[in-house]
Amino acid sequence: MGGTRIFRPNFEKLERGATTKTIVIAGGAGFIGSNLSHRLIAEGNRVICIDNMETGRNENIAGLLTHPNFDFFLHDILEPIQIDGPVDRIYNMACPGSPPKYQRDPIHTFKTSVLGGMNLLELAEEKGARILQSSTSEVYGDPDVSPQKESYRGSVNTVGPRSCYDEGKRGAETLFYEMHERRGVDTRIARIFNTYGPRMDPEDGRVVSNFVMQALMGEDLTIYGDGAQTRSFCYISDLLKGLITLMEGEDPLGTISSPVNLGNPGEFTILELAETVLNMTGSKSKLVYRDLPVDDPHQRCPDISRAKSILGWEPQVPLKEGLIPTIAYFKGELSGRQTYAARSVA
Repeated sequence: MGGTRIFRPNFEKLERGATTKTIVIAGGAGFIGSNLSHRLIAEGNRVICIDNMETGRNENIAGLLTHPNFDFFLHDILEPIQIDGPVDRIYNMACPGSPPKYQRDPIHTFKTSVLGGMNLLELAEEKGARILQSSTSEVYGDPDVSPQKESYRGSVNTVGPRSCYDEGKRGAETLFYEMHERRGVDTRIARIFNTYGPRMDPEDGRVVSNFVMQALMGEDLTIYGDGAQTRSFCYISDLLKGLITLMEGEDPLGTISSPVNLGNPGEFTILELAETVLNMTGSKSKLVYRDLPVDDPHQRCPDISRAKSILGWEPQVPLKEGLIPTIAYFKGELSGRQTYAARSVA
């Protein structure tokens, strides 16, 4: 581990009078983080993006790099962080979220959630900033109850192939809770359920990106298990609204610091999703079945009563509506690949 790195944002390029808050987004070049960066910049905020680019993509933030209110720093949050100047908000969106990617280096994945989370909490304490932890529905493991309420403590395997992610996120929640209770850090915890939309990595390894890319390329759609397991899919714009509302909500009764489920309670089987993607893409791809991975949840559906009650939030975009721009985005990604390949051959 190296020493503390000091980030000195370029305040000279700041668009004077346009900024409402200075916001740090760890993991700001990833799928959710980059969409959040674009959204917060559009709302007139200053964004400091920190990402080690392990799963972040240059394409996701390319349009922001010349914006006067955006700064990007290549950095792993396992290393301590110091930022010159004020910070108002910190979003911790760092950590690979898809099983193929977080299983590449499970120790680093676990440390990112716990040690990286601690570094950001200490930055929040130093700056007097409010901080939001992007937790996950994976803290519920393979649940025994559905839908899952925040009070459900989960059924998680501590020594399985998914444990590095599941338990890392659970450990991070504990850190956020204790830093709030013991040191008064202003914390928020969002338990994010399956999210999809533009800026997903085509090779992400999650079910929406897998199915859409396979359908567009005419490949067989791979279903793990019998396809009867369920997921709930939240479109990215709905999630962003939930995250920002959770971050900016005031908390006079001290309840908003506890975990809040953010997801779409519409529940679909994996087989239903596959058939929907085939119909919407017009693909002639076939379905093939493979063994279900170890610890893969059989049921995943959020109870969002708490989000409705304390945030006034619930998702607005149904699955088929959200898949339209998502499929268009992946078509563009595939077209870009083909154009690049043609130029390389020429």
